[in-house]
Amino acid sequence: MPRGSLDFDCVQATANYWIDWVARASYHGRWHDQITRSTLALKLLTSAEHGSMVAAATFGLPEDPGGVRNWDYRYCWIRDSSFMVYAFMKTGHTEEATAFIRWLHERRLEARPGEARLKVMYAIDGKAFVPETDLTHFRGFRDSRPVRIGNGAEDQLQLDIIGEMMDAVYHADRHCERLSWKAWEAVAEGIDWLCVNWNQPDESIWEVRGGKKHFLFSRLMCWVALDRAIRLSDERGFPARIAIWIRERNAIYMDIQNNFWNEELQYFVQYKGGTAIDASCLLMPLMGFIGDHDPRWASTLRAVGEQLLDDSHVFRYRVAEGDNEDGLEGREGTFTMCSFWYIECLARSGDLRMARFLFDKTLSYANHVGLFSEEIGPAGEHLGNFPQAFTHLALIRAGQYLNQVIYPDKRPS
Repeated sequence: MPRGSLDFDCVQATANYWIDWVARASYHGRWHDQITRSTLALKLLTSAEHGSMVAAATFGLPEDPGGVRNWDYRYCWIRDSSFMVYAFMKTGHTEEATAFIRWLHERRLEARPGEARLKVMYAIDGKAFVPETDLTHFRGFRDSRPVRIGNGAEDQLQLDIIGEMMDAVYHADRHCERLSWKAWEAVAEGIDWLCVNWNQPDESIWEVRGGKKHFLFSRLMCWVALDRAIRLSDERGFPARIAIWIRERNAIYMDIQNNFWNEELQYFVQYKGGTAIDASCLLMPLMGFIGDHDPRWASTLRAVGEQLLDDSHVFRYRVAEGDNEDGLEGREGTFTMCSFWYIECLARSGDLRMARFLFDKTLSYANHVGLFSEEIGPAGEHLGNFPQAFTHLALIRAGQYLNQVIYPDKRPS
């Protein structure tokens, strides 16, 4: 067979595969093209062999051009990938969601007993990878140095990942594949560990390098972990230390309300004893911890808009301002993931007009093929590694929620 004919057959087979994959999607609402592009990006970041997903396909693309905020994202973060399960389920791609859940349970069963049983991140095949290393003989984009491979966050304590994992396991059990007994045993052991260890400082979602703190986001996700485990036990009849789990879930709830709410400032603070606000608080209503119209949440959402919103973009927190020291030099752009979280929270609060305006405006910052990096800079430039899975996960969620509330009479997606 002539070489040209073989190449054409490969191209045609590839095109047919992707056409068929997109056709399996269940979402047919507004912003269909943008949401489809995002699911395609997530699929391309997901290993067909293993089922795991990398946070981004690149390393060394700077968050602060010329600075030191340059990271290697070519690994599977438990946090990011757990959100992927929800996105794939909501768009009808349950096969990919199921594959990751199976990969996740393999990691839990491999881990040592008596621990949280999960690392922060893994290589895509679930194996160990090289420690964070500076490649001093390389320069990154726009002379950014150091260029790093590996990621030092691997050794951090990030208690929130148990919450993201349990949320994914809970939804997967309901919509994809029922949890096995052995998998539940591993889940229950992890929750028992959390009952003893939730009340300690960690590095949390932003993987700060300025020291551990009692972060609001980690408390929130510890509450999510216990809440989903309790629900799963009740719905499936799995045996568990339910009385202890409920006691600790309630203790976390009261800890957040009593120790992270600042009565003077009228918002939930980034960490216990601090005064700064952090955009990760936007997941409080999205995870079901607080009502969309709760007075404490309404004033917190207003504070996010006043302090972290820049045009249509949201900073994750204000770098190097008082309480927000993260242990790194330089500044960074707005986090597009947080921008989409903010849009969904606005819509849930009832401000649909502003939410839709900001969503359409934020979509306009995508590149020429509809993809986003981690951050947006002051001139609208893309910063950080690319394409960023977390950004597209948040885009899918916000777009689907807006479609649901703006066009409720359209056929279900």
